[in-house]
Amino acid sequence: MMNNSLTTDKQFSVFIPSKPGELGQVVQQLAGNKINIIAMSMMDSTEHRVLRLVAEDPERTRAALGALDVPKTETTVLRAVLPNRPGALADVIERLDQEHIQVHYAYCTTGARNGKTLGIFKVSNVKKAMQVLAERKPRRRTTATAIRTNNRKRRR
Repeated sequence: MMNNSLTTDKQFSVFIPSKPGELGQVVQQLAGNKINIIAMSMMDSTEHRVLRLVAEDPERTRAALGALDVPKTETTVLRAVLPNRPGALADVIERLDQEHIQVHYAYCTTGARNGKTLGIFKVSNVKKAMQVLAERKPRRRTTATAIRTNNRKRRR
C-alpha cells in the first residue's frame, strides 16, 4: 500500500436518541457549516444510535458538533484508500492479523476518487498498523492459480 493512501484521521462518534429527526439535526448542522462527510456508519439500538463519521475538517466538525446538545467522542482511526476489487479488504485484514493487530471495527465506502474504495479502521495499535500497511508486499498468489500451475506440470 502506498504511503499517500494511508493516513490517520479523527472519527467522531455521536450518540443520538432513537427518535425521528435526531439524525437530521446532526447532518443538517454539518451541512449548514459546509462540512463534507468523507465516510460514515450508523449503529442502531433500542435507546440510541451511534453515528460514526470522518469529515474533511476535524476542527470545524468538532466545533459544529459542539453546538449540539448530544454526547460525542473522538477517536483516531486509520483511513486507507484501497483498490475497488475483490480481496483488497481481505489483504489489509490479513496483514494486520499477521502482526496481531486487532481490528475493533471497520467500515468502507465505494466510489472514492479514481474508482478506489475508502476504508476506515479502528485498530488496537495505530502506529504499528501504519507501519505494517505502509510496507510494500508482493502480490499474493491465490490457491486457484497454484493448483492450475501444478495441474499443467502433471500433464506433461
